[in-house]
Amino acid sequence: QVQLVESGGGLVQAGGSLRLSCADSGPMFSTAAMVWYRQAPGKLREWIATISSAGVTNYVNSVKGRFTISRDNAKNTVYLQMNNLKPEDTAVYYCNRVPRQLSWGQGTQVTVSS
Repeated sequence: QVQLVESGGGLVQAGGSLRLSCADSGPMFSTAAMVWYRQAPGKLREWIATISSAGVTNYVNSVKGRFTISRDNAKNTVYLQMNNLKPEDTAVYYCNRVPRQLSWGQGTQVTVSS
């Protein structure tokens, strides 16, 4: 059963913006901490940002000030607003829960050209 569906990726130029969405159809979404990850070619999956059930956020240093994670519990959706994108942001972006992960979704491709 697919419970995580990422969307919103695309091709943008450096300095541009994208907003990613993650629809989570698992149980009790509002109680779950949600996380964004990314995986670039030839690299391990990297943690990007977390938002707790209370709305507390944390970010990896490389995206601080550029990315914003948010959630809409009424829509069972977590977002990642990405501004001032850089070529090094190019990756497949995934969402999931912590600490009790769901099955991984397909991810959404973000490509940033210079």
